[in-house]
Amino acid sequence: MQRIKTFKTLTRAAAAALFLAVQAIICIGTVYWAIAETLRIEGAAAIVLGVMFAGPSAYLLMVASRMAYEAETDPANQ
Repeated sequence: MQRIKTFKTLTRAAAAALFLAVQAIICIGTVYWAIAETLRIEGAAAIVLGVMFAGPSAYLLMVASRMAYEAETDPANQ
């Protein structure tokens, strides 16, 4: 079976990916803020902590986008 790639399905996939990305960024930002405030991290150390969070965050957003695309373009879901 071939994936259904129309403007409608791609728009839905983009909307789902955007929704999941916003939710993930909110959760990741909250965890970052909680750790930084609990440990009283400021300045360069806060930037290092942010960089440590950036890699897994980018991976999570990529996986969520791929899952949204696969779910919205799957012919069984139409």
